[in-house]
Amino acid sequence: MQGRRIYIESYGCTYNHADTRRLEAILEGLGCRLTGPEEADAVIINTCTVIGATERKMLRRLAAFADRDLYVTGCMPLVQMDEIRSVCTPHVIHPDEIHERSDGVGTPGAGAVGVVQVASGCVGRCSYCITRLARGRLKSAPAQDILDAVRHLAAAGACEIQLTGQDVAAWGLERGESLPDLLQTIGEVPGRFAVRLGMMNPASVLGILEPLVDACRSDRVFRFLHLPVQSGSDAVLERMQRGYSAADVVRIVDTFRSAFPDMMISSDFITGFPGETDEEFRRTLELLQRAAFVKVNITRYSRRPGTPAAALKDLPERIRKDRSRVLLAEANRIYDRYNERWIGRETPVVATEKNVPGSTVCRNPCYLNVVVEEDLPFGFSGRAVITENRRHYVIGELIPSDVGQKV
Repeated sequence: MQGRRIYIESYGCTYNHADTRRLEAILEGLGCRLTGPEEADAVIINTCTVIGATERKMLRRLAAFADRDLYVTGCMPLVQMDEIRSVCTPHVIHPDEIHERSDGVGTPGAGAVGVVQVASGCVGRCSYCITRLARGRLKSAPAQDILDAVRHLAAAGACEIQLTGQDVAAWGLERGESLPDLLQTIGEVPGRFAVRLGMMNPASVLGILEPLVDACRSDRVFRFLHLPVQSGSDAVLERMQRGYSAADVVRIVDTFRSAFPDMMISSDFITGFPGETDEEFRRTLELLQRAAFVKVNITRYSRRPGTPAAALKDLPERIRKDRSRVLLAEANRIYDRYNERWIGRETPVVATEKNVPGSTVCRNPCYLNVVVEEDLPFGFSGRAVITENRRHYVIGELIPSDVGQKV
């Protein structure tokens, strides 16, 4: 691909998008130029196939470029080449090759955000998950590589550093190391930044719960947790092979909230898993209410090829959709209540991204999405009063007496 004009489309999780940034750096080192689709000599699609709707979108995008010099990477070619070949005949870039040909585990994100890929794969055996088949068993990045990446990103001005992986809480398990110890060492890196922890399986969190809470006491760690629980029914969790109970989830949430009452804890739920009864769904709704999860991702179950759950009988789509709507309505009420408790309060903020001209996206220590309607430089830090709830973010007004400072 030396010296070619390349167009890239990237889909999926933070980890996948970080792979795209690595790939871009490799291509630029080969003298390539990133362009739009019309003028490109070659097209690369970094795919995701976590649910059926995503798979169908990927196949549509691949078909749209079937007459071009097309390359495919990401999860899909690792587990669904037959489906890919039904719409095109692309070249394949294995994700491992991207890692082998790039330096370090950190990449810049948008604005003042950096991303560090701490691990790929997982230790779980979830019956519905195709990502587990694509990414394989847990492979943790060496602690020194992670620390080097954090140092580099912090020195480059990142004030938010995202640790990403399929299960961040499992980092180091295969080597007898632990995430809390890693966070303590990261906290010693010079710079003014905070770490945002990525998705963590509750089963992995249980083994490090108290040390992880202690690690989050540092001002170098956002009081934010992404804890995908999927269901509130122990029977469904057992069929999913998740490795924990609803009571375990409540214990995790209560332990963190007792230490950090304002902590933002987000989650994922799957509605309509095969065999899910009305009573089992009711328990999921009760867990959502009891845990008061904020920023909830709700997906309707979709059968993924090659997984154990694919052999189970699907529930009607109507039931899956209705239950999704019920959960979403409750999740939005919880989101509003969480945001409204901030109204009138003063909080530290740091500017991390820009989405709309004339305004700036900031984060507070609980990772609250605070939009300040001013054009602030990345890394600006100050204090703001929260004035409005817009559900997916809040509006903050800078305190005039605090001019802030550049991180």
